[in-house]
Amino acid sequence: MSDSPFDQPREAMEFDCVIVGAGPAGLAAAIRLKQLNPDASVVVLEKGGEVGAHILSGAVVDPVGIDKLLPGWREEGEHPFKTEVTEDQFLFLGPAGALRVPNFLLPKALHNHGNYIVSLGNVCRWLAGKAEALGVEIYPGFAAAEVLYNDDGSVKGVATGDMGVERDGSAGPAFTRGMELHGKYTLIGEGVRGSLAKQLIARYALDAGRDKQKFGLGMKELWQVKPEHHKPGLVQHSFGWPLDMKTGGGSFLYHLEDNLVAVGFVVHLNYQNPYIYPFEEFQRFKTHPSVRETFEGGKRLAYGARAITEGGWQSVPNVAFPGGALIGCSAGFVNVPRIKGSHNAVLSGMMAAEAVAKALGEGRANDRACDAYERAWRDSEIGHDLKPVRNFKPFWSRFGTILGFGLGGFDLWMNTLFGFSPFGTLKHGKTDAQATLPAKFFKPVAYPKPDGVLTFDRLSSVFLSNTNHEENQPVHLKVADPYLQQRSEYAEYAGLSNRYCPAGVYEWVDADGNTVPVDAERKAGDKVRFQINAQNCVHCKTCDIKDPNGNITWTVPQGGEGPVYPNM
Repeated sequence: MSDSPFDQPREAMEFDCVIVGAGPAGLAAAIRLKQLNPDASVVVLEKGGEVGAHILSGAVVDPVGIDKLLPGWREEGEHPFKTEVTEDQFLFLGPAGALRVPNFLLPKALHNHGNYIVSLGNVCRWLAGKAEALGVEIYPGFAAAEVLYNDDGSVKGVATGDMGVERDGSAGPAFTRGMELHGKYTLIGEGVRGSLAKQLIARYALDAGRDKQKFGLGMKELWQVKPEHHKPGLVQHSFGWPLDMKTGGGSFLYHLEDNLVAVGFVVHLNYQNPYIYPFEEFQRFKTHPSVRETFEGGKRLAYGARAITEGGWQSVPNVAFPGGALIGCSAGFVNVPRIKGSHNAVLSGMMAAEAVAKALGEGRANDRACDAYERAWRDSEIGHDLKPVRNFKPFWSRFGTILGFGLGGFDLWMNTLFGFSPFGTLKHGKTDAQATLPAKFFKPVAYPKPDGVLTFDRLSSVFLSNTNHEENQPVHLKVADPYLQQRSEYAEYAGLSNRYCPAGVYEWVDADGNTVPVDAERKAGDKVRFQINAQNCVHCKTCDIKDPNGNITWTVPQGGEGPVYPNM
């Protein structure tokens, strides 16, 4: 046996079901499986230091999933669904004003009455309590870093990453081998662009015959506002300014309880102009006359960012693989025009759990039991939610905000009234990375400096996310070809990584170690170095999606690291 500490055997634990990710999908799957089979051994791995630490969403939640999972939850004294939607507004913003779209013009699917404004992180903490009460084991602070396979090619389980690895890859004094968790079935609910889901999709060609997945970057702040500016239950969505009409995206403004307001901004990652700076677009949005008054005299409490799946119906891969399944945002069940996905995440976790429970009851293991979930979801509440809106994103991508939004709305009305689309199912076209055009076709965008009151810089924002990573560990953001990064991403695309990252992870520095300004002219022969400030990473995965060459891969850092979102 090798003397290398990396070759030493890992401790292994056996379970009926291993679930990766304590988000809505993973926790719903755990709860549902224990409801159906109380004797089943179920474990949930969560890379955040606590359940909810890495959860970020708007969020307005359609309770359909929770109603199905936990009937009677409304009668309980303690739950996180405190603020029901009381008012729904949809605005088109121009530089100096806003046009409200009448609610009667919006299909019923886009109305929010009956939904709840919540902290999704707190919902997950509540669900975790329900799961643990049923006997589910939840291990926060353990990042699943590797998929394990049986000799027949089926998934055997996962392994957590080694701890105490030095920056140069050697074993440090506190080195500890990771742990193997073997399951008869393994459910992957890592969220958007998860590292294990990405590997499984490639290994089993789960995306064969499916359209390309599309993504957006969502950024969010939580504010405590003055009582006179607070309207509990108000939901406000907008599109238009500050984005140009070729760049997709929009905003949300949600008034929770206790004078809290969640404000967020989403930029579709298929934007062409590499000079677009999503974080600065978000800050600029808050200065709009229809928005800024809400925050006057208020205090910003938290900040975070994450990618969002936007491909929808036609982009969901085959969710089943030998020995398990993809659930929640790992599969991509977000409804883009509704800006909602947590209800489908819960429903998908339940469906996968039901397939697993049936197989366990029949004494099966590590087979294709979850094919039943793959066959069923398109005819379930999930499919009924996603199919009518399947052309909204393609129209927006092809025709821009005004015409694309109008055509998407017309198509949604046709689906609502008559149950079909005259356009069939449209394709998305290029990946978000391929959509980016070279900088020579554009001019740098001038963004105003932050005032520190309403608008802020990225580093002060990352501070509010409570993000922390051990500095002396290997960088978890892997660049395959440094030369390609300089020749292409730096020189051809004007170093867009310095702009698309909402946490200031990436920067180009000159020979003296000075940061190259984001709007500086760049040439292939410049003496520059690509610097990765991995400590800032909020795990949004944008780099893994938007890099024009697919040259950056996001992997999990040591367990328990990253952001610590309190009420996001």
